Amino acid sequence: MTPHAYSSHNPNSNEDKVMNPAQFERVMTAIVEGKYSWACVLVLRFAGYNPAHFIPYRTYKRLIRSNRKSNTEKSTANATSSNQAYQALVDTQSLE
Repeated sequence: MTPHAYSSHNPNSNEDKVMNPAQFERVMTAIVEGKYSWACVLVLRFAGYNPAHFIPYRTYKRLIRSNRKSNTEKSTANATSSNQAYQALVDTQSLE
């Protein structure tokens, strides 16, 4: 390659950024949890592609279904802990 080919590429330009920080965090969370197929789905989605064009339809639907379920369970767990924290605060205030 010629030297000017390297100089024309700026790794810090916005054109190179496919994901915003929240999206990147979701991909990294999937990887840390060992959900590599789900991470691939997320990367394709965030890059503007339809993952169903690259992954067998049944596999894609299974990934969507299983991750929707786990996200719902996480939301429910977060809501439960938030409600418990709120209830503890209310109980403390009622004692005063």
